[in-house]
Amino acid sequence: MKRLLLLLCALLIATPAVAQKRIALTFDDAPRGVGAFFTKQERARRLIALLKEARVAQAAFFVNPGRAESPADETLVENYVRAGHVIANHSFSHAHLTQQSAADYLADVDKAEAWLKPRRGYRAWFRYPFLDEGGKDKVKRDAVRAGLAARGLHNGYVTAEGSDWNIEQLAIDAKKAGKTIDMAALRDLYVETHVEAADFADALMRRTIGRSPPHVMLLHETDIAALYIADLVKALRADGWEIITADVAYADPLKTAAPDVPSTNGTLTELLAWEKGLPAPRWYARNDLKIANPLFAERVLHEKPQ
Repeated sequence: MKRLLLLLCALLIATPAVAQKRIALTFDDAPRGVGAFFTKQERARRLIALLKEARVAQAAFFVNPGRAESPADETLVENYVRAGHVIANHSFSHAHLTQQSAADYLADVDKAEAWLKPRRGYRAWFRYPFLDEGGKDKVKRDAVRAGLAARGLHNGYVTAEGSDWNIEQLAIDAKKAGKTIDMAALRDLYVETHVEAADFADALMRRTIGRSPPHVMLLHETDIAALYIADLVKALRADGWEIITADVAYADPLKTAAPDVPSTNGTLTELLAWEKGLPAPRWYARNDLKIANPLFAERVLHEKPQ
């Protein structure tokens, strides 16, 4: 019996631990316009309070300074930093790279940098609006990549996303139309969607690069996040995820990844999987609005499928 116990202990010691799923939370488009439920300031206060309640030490807010239209908007961004979060560049005007020249695009990046760089909490990360890195135009793609590198800016890439911006817009549209919104169902859909999106991204990354990297989840500074971010964090942890800082996530070797694929638009997970030759779909199903929108109508608005 003693020998058996010693053998079991040896096997346990020799067995490598299962890799912990890790994910950082990031919010695009700050300061975002008014949503369905709160003023901009109310939304920011709730987000700060709920992130603290959920014990999220650091989230990253990717800022569009062109949307900071008043001193109150500037204070809103500063309050995220005072709460321990960090800020980074999401361009000044939130334009598509496919719709601008490389020179104009980089000038817009520079305009945002001038606003951001002197501020506390600044990080030298740039996230492409719409995750649009130039589409099929490889010359433009490479010109902007080189321009960002010359400015000392690292790609603020995304590995997991569930199109929360669309859930938010559907809620706004429903509120304007006077429809009854099942708030509990809205919470459940938001949380479920993003946990599934994280798990999908992790499974695809394991197939693509052979490991579970520190993930980066794309969220937006929305009213829905201000309602349910603590619920999402609780569900992620229950699903085995550790919430990490963006600083930790962006220290991974993935920060130098520059996938060469026919069209660069989407998460880094998608692009790396495509580069490796993994077949489509390389994106989480609910990022397809033909799937997401009927699901919202059925579950949140209790509308019968047409």
